[in-house]
Order: sequence, then C-alpha cells, then structure tokens
Amino acid sequence: MSALIQQITTANEAFVKEALAQGGLDEVSKYPNRNLAVLTCMDTRLLDFLEPAMGLRRGEAKIIKVAGNTAFDDFDSVIGSLMVAVYELHVHDIVVMGHDDCGMLNTTSDSLSRKMAEAGIDSAVIEAVRPKLRQWADPIGDVDTSVKETVRRLRANPYLPKDIAVYGMVIHPHSGEIRVVDDNSNV
Repeated sequence: MSALIQQITTANEAFVKEALAQGGLDEVSKYPNRNLAVLTCMDTRLLDFLEPAMGLRRGEAKIIKVAGNTAFDDFDSVIGSLMVAVYELHVHDIVVMGHDDCGMLNTTSDSLSRKMAEAGIDSAVIEAVRPKLRQWADPIGDVDTSVKETVRRLRANPYLPKDIAVYGMVIHPHSGEIRVVDDNSNV
C-alpha cells in the first residue's frame, strides 16, 4: 500500500472512531436544503474555507469544483453535474465562485502543451487537444471577467432552465472576503 493510501485510511479510521464515539454523524439528505449549487475552483486554498466563508454547512449545497470555475455552452461534465443538481436534486440557484490569485490566470494552452510534451505525451495527442485547451485556458486573464463569462454561459446554456438564478462572486483566498460581480439583477 502506498504511503498516500495508508495516510488516507489511517485518517479515515480515526475519523470514523471519533464520529462513533460522539454518537455518529447526523444523516444528511442528498438534496441540498438551500437548493443551491456552487461552481468553484479546485484550488487547495478553498478546502474547508469556502463553505464557512459562504455560511454553508454540510447538506446545504452541491459543490462542483473545476479548474478556473469554468463551464461552456455545450454539454460537458460541469453542465452534466449542474443538470443533475437542477433536475434531480432541486437546485434553484447557482453561484459561480471564482477566487483571486487563481492559477488559471497563468495557465495557457501553450504552457499546458509544453508541459505535456515535457512529460512525454505524444505530439499528435497534444495537437488534437490544443483547440479545446485554447477555448478553455486562454480566455482566463481576469478573474472577475472570467466569472461573469461563466455566468453568461450558464444563463444561455440550452440544457438549463431559464428560471434558474445564476450569480457571480469572487472570494479572496487569504481573507475569505467575498465580492459580488453579478447579482443576477440585470437578467
């Protein structure tokens, strides 16, 4: 067993033991009781940080994490996740939560392609994915603008109902301060 897997299983044993000693964990519904989905970034600084900064607790929201908190006009796994949240799990509101100092601000299709090549990925594979990398990574140059663009795309997405409220916010990864960049009032 790898050191990583050993670390996780040891931590899990301690977690379960402590939970059982305290009478077990409260059962939480799969339906978010605030009818909220949050599309946010996978940044490690947001772990155990974003939810409390938003006033969210276990069972209150669906959290979808993807680099750069992006979604596109057509179907992808982010849109699929939001479709499940809306149509199966009763989500009525979506918050796109970006963050200052996002790593995607310095990530481009060229930087990813170069690093893929350095890692031994076949050049034909890199060239095949390059158009998708350009669409995904290259437009992220400003966090507020990127969040607003994702909000726009979600509102225009043909797979999501038009009555879903979509908001845009940005959190500072050190202070936890949140600023609203789209409050859904211009819809």
